[in-house]
Amino acid sequence: MTYFISGIGTNVGKTLVSAVLTEALNADYWKPVQSGISEGLDSETVRSLAGNSKTHIHPESYLLNAPLSPHFAAKLDGVVIELAEIRKPETNNLLIVEGAGGLLVPLNNEHYVIELAQQFDCGVVLVLSSYLGCINHTLLSLAYLQSNAYRISALVFNGMFEPEVKEAILRKAAGIPVIDIPPLENVSAQAVAELARQKRSALEQIFSAR
Repeated sequence: MTYFISGIGTNVGKTLVSAVLTEALNADYWKPVQSGISEGLDSETVRSLAGNSKTHIHPESYLLNAPLSPHFAAKLDGVVIELAEIRKPETNNLLIVEGAGGLLVPLNNEHYVIELAQQFDCGVVLVLSSYLGCINHTLLSLAYLQSNAYRISALVFNGMFEPEVKEAILRKAAGIPVIDIPPLENVSAQAVAELARQKRSALEQIFSAR
């Protein structure tokens, strides 16, 4: 099985969630398109946080210099991102695929990041964080996924949420499994391993059934 980690926006915690899922499920990890490589690779972050021996970190298809939307970063690098050139790694393991930014971040003039989830027949894991506007961004993201027949495998509430905010979202997300990731004081391999241990049984139930 393959799962695509997307978010309601950028900087909502997709890489941390990817690391937790990778560690808890002993999964492989792949970030097809990485921009902003001068600021570090998400794959290296996951490598440093997920310490199990079964995980394989697969190489990126596109590495782009500027910390910008992939289509813009690619233009500055003199590259055009081609979906046909993004090939899913061969693995017998469960595969966690991390997207770039939110659903409709452009890859080129015609395609968006979320289309990779369709291309690779992925269940979508939508990551949320709490900020002013997150309800709107979440409901718009859910509406887009549902109206375009994406398979939504889980919602991840990353960090603390006011009950009213969470309830407003869940009213529109009936039947979608929910994962709660508490705030981590220190993001470290030890903290991720402990969180993965705590969440493993619940995560295995969610992802083995979808």
